[in-house]
Amino acid sequence: MALFLTIALFLTLMALPSRAAEPPKIVVLGDSLVAGHGLPANQAFPPVLQTMLAEKGIKVELVNAGVSGDTAAAGLARLDWSVADGTQGVILELGANDMLRGMDPAVTKATLDTIITRLKARNIPVLLVGMQAAPNLGADYVARFNAIYPDLAKAHGVALYPFFLDGVAGNPSLNLPDGLHPTAEGVRRIATAIVPTVAQFISSLPQR
Repeated sequence: MALFLTIALFLTLMALPSRAAEPPKIVVLGDSLVAGHGLPANQAFPPVLQTMLAEKGIKVELVNAGVSGDTAAAGLARLDWSVADGTQGVILELGANDMLRGMDPAVTKATLDTIITRLKARNIPVLLVGMQAAPNLGADYVARFNAIYPDLAKAHGVALYPFFLDGVAGNPSLNLPDGLHPTAEGVRRIATAIVPTVAQFISSLPQR
């Protein structure tokens, strides 16, 4: 009888869903470049990237926490409710609107520093996605702004993808008429390029 109960208990436990098998939940915290400005929801960066990762056998849940128009400060203001408890990683894409508004790079850097610090305090790993300043803002501004992301990645020891719009920025065929936001094909180009970095980031996440 005892053996029968032991076997029955074992089979019951085996039938229960394993939490370890659940895909990691990663929040993509960003602005309109993440939100998918001008595109259907399924063509925004997070769902496109999630599909590409799935095609490589990498299971992950990417949460689109992009809000059009957000500066780094706006992202910080909504950080706690945008990144819910249980989040296992954050892809941080903010700062482009700071640059477009000509905000002091020191202010943007300090805000992003606070975001990363608060996420680290919650034991949430960060993949920092870099931006680059438009050349017409002047050499000094460009140098100060472009240094934000590698400096923060080094200071905090977090993963870095140097430039979100690499290969897409400035290409009319890959951007909407406003010249700022990628088309669906532009998003696919961005996702294709960042897949290896995100895959490595996912593999580095602690098991829960």
